[in-house]
Amino acid sequence: MSAATMAYARSSGRPRRLVLDPWVAGPVLALLLIGLVMVASASIGISERELGEPFYYLQRQSMFVALGLVAALVGVTIPTQVWEKHSIWLLVGAFVLLILVLTPGLGHEVNGSTRWIRLGVMNFQVSELARVMLLTWIASFAVRRADELRRDFKGFMKPVGVLCAAMVLLLAEPDFGAATVLMATGIAVLFVAGVRLRHLAVPLALGIGGMVLLAISSNYRLRRIKAFLDPWADPYDSGFQLTQSLIAIGRGEWLGVGLGSSVQKLFYLPEAHTDFVFAVMAEEFGLAGVVLVIGLFVVLVGRALRIGRNAAEAGFEFQSYLASAIGIWLGLQAFVNIGVNMGLLPTKGLTLPLFSYGGSSMLVTLGWLGVLLRIHHETAVSGRVVMPREARRQ
Repeated sequence: MSAATMAYARSSGRPRRLVLDPWVAGPVLALLLIGLVMVASASIGISERELGEPFYYLQRQSMFVALGLVAALVGVTIPTQVWEKHSIWLLVGAFVLLILVLTPGLGHEVNGSTRWIRLGVMNFQVSELARVMLLTWIASFAVRRADELRRDFKGFMKPVGVLCAAMVLLLAEPDFGAATVLMATGIAVLFVAGVRLRHLAVPLALGIGGMVLLAISSNYRLRRIKAFLDPWADPYDSGFQLTQSLIAIGRGEWLGVGLGSSVQKLFYLPEAHTDFVFAVMAEEFGLAGVVLVIGLFVVLVGRALRIGRNAAEAGFEFQSYLASAIGIWLGLQAFVNIGVNMGLLPTKGLTLPLFSYGGSSMLVTLGWLGVLLRIHHETAVSGRVVMPREARRQ
């Protein structure tokens, strides 16, 4: 590991303070700060017009970041064995949440989708938390049923069946993007856990076929696909979001038009401070800003996977799979959001982690990254991984 480890008390051998990995904390803080600036810039027009307060969304996002940092503190404080021990209850809780949001009177509908539950000052998107709980159970299952998972096709299909059941509930909301990311991340974690390639072939084929069938069986999703393939065919209706996003990115050129100078955010680009905040950033900071943000995500995802590898070398299987799940999910969701903004993927309605406006995403993402820091800490203090000399100094 390259991060500084903690000092040990000479008498007890126990760590006196927490090990924090700068290669996780640094990119996270950078993305949070850049994200706050861009949420303020992207939302200033709409918040002033609709609410009379130009920095309304910035104030709320700052509150979400503060709450998310508290969630990260909780995640870094709780031993990961707690999550492993109670993973079955996390699984039950995930399905309870996904069912509750579909219960009439409890779920809150926005733009035709019932994905939220009202929690006082915010609407909480339950799929964000349910996904974390499900993937934690997947990591635990991969440890408890390792032989069965690697040897027997039926053993592999048990967690896949759980993921499919969760997908059905997510599609009922509907939330096609969250369902896709959940299944892809879950399958990737099972692959990391040692599932044979031939066992992956059938569910992968069925999954891809099912996703295609779902996409073409819904007029709403089919319109999105058509708009993705040729947004300029209907630039003022189905292709409006994508065309405006592409115009914003194109205007940015090399160095951008300058902070606050975006034109597309002024009532042209829908959801400018949420799903399409990356496009506003690209317009105002150009290719230089795009490279910086993507680079920060690459460093963060790569470090998460490295922490997972270190945990595996130290003999911490559950922690290894959980760190891998965090890295895979973070990279996949960032890729999908950026791909949508750049016209590489159909519109999915997924936020850019640590960047887009939204309380649910911020709380859950920072809480999960706190767990990642905890995994790094436990691996570092275990003494089972060789550390650089400077990292062992007291």
